[in-house]
Amino acid sequence: MEPNVLLESLIDEAGVSRAGLAGHVNQAGRARGLCLRYEHTAVSRWLKGPRPRGRVPDLICEVLAGRLDRPVTLDDIGMGIPGMRSPAHAACLSGFVEHTTALWRSDEQQRPHLATAPAATGTTAVMPVWEWENPPEDADVSRPGPSRVSMADIAMLRAARAHYEQMYRKAGGIATRSRIVGFLNAETAPLLRGGYSDATGRRLHRATAGLVAVAGICAYDSDAHGLAQRYFHQALRLAKASGDRGLGGYVIALLVNQSLHLAEFRRSVAFAEAALRAAGPHITPALAADLHAMQAKAYAQLGDHRSALVCIRRAEAEAGRIRSGGEPDETGYVQPGLVNVQVAEALLCLGDLAGAREHATAAVRSPAHDRGTVHRLAILTHLELLQGEADRAAGTASEMAERARGMESQRLRDRLRSVREYLAVSGSADATAAARLIDGALRVPL
Repeated sequence: MEPNVLLESLIDEAGVSRAGLAGHVNQAGRARGLCLRYEHTAVSRWLKGPRPRGRVPDLICEVLAGRLDRPVTLDDIGMGIPGMRSPAHAACLSGFVEHTTALWRSDEQQRPHLATAPAATGTTAVMPVWEWENPPEDADVSRPGPSRVSMADIAMLRAARAHYEQMYRKAGGIATRSRIVGFLNAETAPLLRGGYSDATGRRLHRATAGLVAVAGICAYDSDAHGLAQRYFHQALRLAKASGDRGLGGYVIALLVNQSLHLAEFRRSVAFAEAALRAAGPHITPALAADLHAMQAKAYAQLGDHRSALVCIRRAEAEAGRIRSGGEPDETGYVQPGLVNVQVAEALLCLGDLAGAREHATAAVRSPAHDRGTVHRLAILTHLELLQGEADRAAGTASEMAERARGMESQRLRDRLRSVREYLAVSGSADATAAARLIDGALRVPL
């Protein structure tokens, strides 16, 4: 059963303790002839997911509405009756905003269930992508409110996205996550609840989607896969509200990458197809190249050599069409050499060591930020070891460990551990020394 983050968020916003809420519910019940004896333990139980019986959910709404001076519904407190929630409310942007900001608040408060929740599978994983791809579209995203959102506010959100993306690349997702989540709560949530026209609202939702996507990347890099997936799903809904199909395709690419990591290879292929199909002419060469390359990796893992090679050719063709300055900010991660390293991983899985080595070498020779370089050096080290060049691999691994210094990233740690295992069994003195260097880096706790 999923924790009730909506109720938790409203309790915090109302400034009432769990014992206080229980007492107010008891009092509201007595006014209606009910004998209720709830304590703080009951509220703690509700926050874990169970729905109290009888009229109690309605009493909770009444108490919170009085504290917040606004209507509060059963859906608002996460206690709507299954199957009774109206489709209009489910798709309503204002309802979505409340759900979204409740998650941000819980994440900032470091609720332990969020970081440890597994990624959803089945229909829960697929539906957000289906809803993004299919009608209805948002006809009007305007919102009344006393505080009007300005273009300067939107420019601030875009600047923040660029800032936190660079922080992630230099320091890793673990170090960056708390910073960006704090910004979402302090600066972004009030803007989403503010007033804006349809045109301004679409720009606001687009800028917010970019920020939320980076928050998801940081959660993924921290090994919090369920939380990362929820951020990606939020970003996808925001992208739909913005009307930017290309942005939605970028968010799906993040879901494809996560699915690959979780060994959900068929889902990776299906999601990539959805992005390529639905984004259509709005997809850029860089994003198309990345999607095709990730599809190639998925097909290679599934043992479908023919489809993998077809996707590799498509990825390489799209990469050749990338032009400097012709991409939106979000797809700036598709730097020179990225497709090479993706293709190298696919070819390695297909057993083509020579082809994989050629692409990995080209990837390392291409300019990249330190984070990207670490991944490229890791795959090259592995290939050098597989081809019997342990001494050369030791030098490559040492450079990789040096580049990773100062980054707090679970994904990079996984890379370091994997390379260290390969080095340790090679029998080379230089490789053993490189393994000890990696051991030293791994001793520093995150």
